[in-house]
Amino acid sequence: MTALDQVTERATDRGAGGDGARSVPGRARPGRWSVGHWLVYVVVVAGAIVFVAPFAWMVSASFQTMGQIFSTPPQWIPDDPTIAGYQQFLNLGHLSAAQHGQGTGDWKWFANSVFVATSVTVLQTFFNALAAYVFAKRRFPGRNGIFMVFLATMMVPGQVTLIPNYIIVKHIPLFGGNDILGNGGHGWLDSYWGLIVPGTVSAFGIFLLRQYMLSIPDELLDAARIDGANEFKVFWSVVLPLCMPALAATAIFTFQASWEDFLWPLIIISSPDHYTAPLGLALFVVKNKTSWNLLFAGSVIATLPMIAIFVVFQRKFIKGITLSGLKG
Repeated sequence: MTALDQVTERATDRGAGGDGARSVPGRARPGRWSVGHWLVYVVVVAGAIVFVAPFAWMVSASFQTMGQIFSTPPQWIPDDPTIAGYQQFLNLGHLSAAQHGQGTGDWKWFANSVFVATSVTVLQTFFNALAAYVFAKRRFPGRNGIFMVFLATMMVPGQVTLIPNYIIVKHIPLFGGNDILGNGGHGWLDSYWGLIVPGTVSAFGIFLLRQYMLSIPDELLDAARIDGANEFKVFWSVVLPLCMPALAATAIFTFQASWEDFLWPLIIISSPDHYTAPLGLALFVVKNKTSWNLLFAGSVIATLPMIAIFVVFQRKFIKGITLSGLKG
């Protein structure tokens, strides 16, 4: 071996963490985890198991019969999985409704939730982005004060505003039999309007998008204005494409909150035709207290859309949350 080969071999050993790397005092050997790393991963894995185990057992139980669900010890992997629970859940509500002349089944709960959650998500994302653009890129007297008022509303519990919102929805003029003064009928109660319109704006969504928009250089907007673009064109063609990660994050938050909302539909909805999935499942539990396989099947169906949306958009979601927290 020549001298050049020996020098090359020593340099390779140092770069790969060989003897040269080990000779440096206090330097951790590359590729080897410290005790702290192992402790962190043990805690994280243990926490993941604690949080995932109930859902995993619910999924497993949805493919079991009533006798297998209550077997001891519990069967995490069914010996003879069956989809009878799903079939009975989707057919039971249909048959029950048909017997009462309603003509709708449990599938209508999920169709209503998809329609309401999608509508709320689209409208809220659009209006939140408009308001965030104004607070981030427009100059007008009292801008910061108005924005602080928006932030202050985040400290008010939602339960406090339930009764005022109910009264407003009930007295919407010219809807639900109301006259021009909002009297005489039920307004938006027991309707899709009442489920969708109150959720079209969110102070948290405005805050998140505003923080992200502050990072967009004003020079880009000025260049668009010089080229003849009006304010809405600047907002739609310049700002929104640059805010896709933040928009994805707020959209996921909004869809999840709307899909899982139970209290507001419970208050304003009385017709089974307008039941959403959480409300329908809650009433289903009351009527079928012992049909655990059906309840588990319905719960799994209600959970799948949120899991699918997060899996598809998780990269934009995490990117939007991370970057929005660094702006301002």
